[in-house]
This record gives sequence, C-alpha cells and structure tokens, in this order.
Amino acid sequence: MSEIVGPALLGCRRASARRAGQKPGGRPEGLAQRHLREAALAVVLLTAATAWAQDARQIVEESQRRAHANSQRYAGVLEVIAANSKVSKKSWESVRIGSFGDSKAILRFTGPAEVKGVALLVVNHTDRSSDQWMWTPAIGRDRRIALQDRSTRFFGTDFSFEDLEERDVGQFDYRLAGEESIDGAPCWRIEARPRQGKVSQYTLTRMWIRKDNYVPAQYENLAKDEVVRRLRQSDIQNVQGIWTARLLEMTDVRRNSRTVLRLEKLEYNVPMKEDDFTVQALRREQ
Repeated sequence: MSEIVGPALLGCRRASARRAGQKPGGRPEGLAQRHLREAALAVVLLTAATAWAQDARQIVEESQRRAHANSQRYAGVLEVIAANSKVSKKSWESVRIGSFGDSKAILRFTGPAEVKGVALLVVNHTDRSSDQWMWTPAIGRDRRIALQDRSTRFFGTDFSFEDLEERDVGQFDYRLAGEESIDGAPCWRIEARPRQGKVSQYTLTRMWIRKDNYVPAQYENLAKDEVVRRLRQSDIQNVQGIWTARLLEMTDVRRNSRTVLRLEKLEYNVPMKEDDFTVQALRREQ
C-alpha cells in the first residue's frame, strides 16, 4: 500500500509551491506547466483510488473463491444471550446447494419443541436481494418474507432475515480502508456499500478479512452512521480443504444481546438435489 499512497502524499506536499507559481526548486513555472502538473497529480490520485477499490474487490472475490463448495450441510447449536444475561438454546440444521451468490439454502429448527420444524428457504440471486419463504408447522402454512421485513429478528435470534442471505460481490462497491488485527491475525479492513437497486437495511458494511487464509474474521453492519450488528467469526478450521469459521457470534448492538452459533457435523460437497430446495419441499417436516 505504501507504493500507492506515497506518490499522492508527495504530490500534496508540493502543491503549495505550485499554487505559488513555482517549481519545487523555487524557479518560476509557466501556466501551461502548472496545469500539466495539476493534471498529472489528479491522475495519480484517481489511479490510487481506483487501485484501492480494485484491490478490495479482488480480496473479497478471492475470499469467496477459497470458500467455494457445490453444497454444504451442518448442524447448528445456538445460544441466545439476552441483555439481562438470560440464555435460551436453539438448534437447527442447514443445507445449501449452488455457487456463491446464486445458491439455495434451507434452515430448519430441530429444537426446542416450540420452534421445532420451523424452516426458512433462502434463494439467493446475483443481481438482487434473495427470495425467502418461512414454513411454520404450528399453523400449517408458509409465507413469503417481504423485503420490508428483512430487518426483523429471525425467530428470537440476533440474526435478521437479511443476515441469512449471501452477499454477492456484484451488488456492492468496495473500498480498502486499511489494516487491523482481529484475535491476533492481521486483516484487511474493507468497506462495502450497497449499489443502487440492492435493497438493504444497512448503508455500510465493514469487513475484516484475514490475510493468511482469506476467511472473514468480523463484519460490522451500519445503518447510517450507527453500528447495528456485529458478527465475529472464530475457531477457524480446515474442513475438506476449506478454511471455515466454526464459531459465529452475532451481536445486536441496539438490544445489547448476542447469539453464539457453533457449526457441528459440517460437511462440504454432499450429494443434494435441486428439488429439495423448493417451497413444496419446505413443507416437508424432517
């Protein structure tokens, strides 16, 4: 990064001399020469900004490339810790099929009894927000989750419905904001803003991607200038050649509550059928 920032800073230090109509050595400078130098400085600054944006996008793309799998299955064990420290436990099973950003996933609660069988189907798209349907066996019907409801909590957890969809690279603009360590691991700090047409409760997402294995270590989701949710990912293990965070902690900053999710029985590239990822399949209790 120093190779990018250095010339820009050097140009800024010399700007005052140019505005005075002199070269850095003190000799008078013509108007045409001054304009050429100012144009050159603008090109340097634009090039640096573009390079940073490209670097940020490439880092995110590489992170997703390394995490690629045709399918995924795991058992999730959750602890929801309320602001008053009361703990409730839930569990679900998750299955997923398809490439990143163009995939389908089903989450199905397996306990406790009051939520057992409740399931969510998420159909991710590369060019727009996901489609989502929820099945509630107690009332025997499914319902589509409207876009305006995606900011609400998913069945008492600190994950919102939007947090359960995948982030396709093409729906965001990226900026490399610096470097910082998370849990002792050096990370790139990247900012992502939704592009026009992307419906989101968040105006900005900050992400920290580890330099050693490209696994995201932390996300911060902001609404305007306020951090709304923070997701911390740890216990990173190599599972079938894919570095994976096995422990996820989502904090709802406004509610001062958090949900800890542990991934158990995790498998990649398990044979699955597209027919198992439909609204009709959602109604089948498993």
